[in-house]
Amino acid sequence: MTQTKPELLKTIVDALATIAPEVSDFDLDPDVPLREQIELDSMDHLHFLVALHQRLGVDIPEPEYAGMRRLTDLVEYIAARSQANNPS
Repeated sequence: MTQTKPELLKTIVDALATIAPEVSDFDLDPDVPLREQIELDSMDHLHFLVALHQRLGVDIPEPEYAGMRRLTDLVEYIAARSQANNPS
């Protein structure tokens, strides 16, 4: 089942909250890099991407990590991969 972009955003933020529980106290701006909004070191970021893979089944190859800075980047990337894996 393909999620809408708002549903994907919620799933992504929920996964992020498992790595950085303080996000539940913030209203994250999807267009601002995550590291500018919350403390997220490189290991946290890696664990976050692994958590996304586990929840959504979408692989994010290591060369793509640098491009996954904002929530918007993640939503667009995952939506595109999900649609490619589940054509209508």
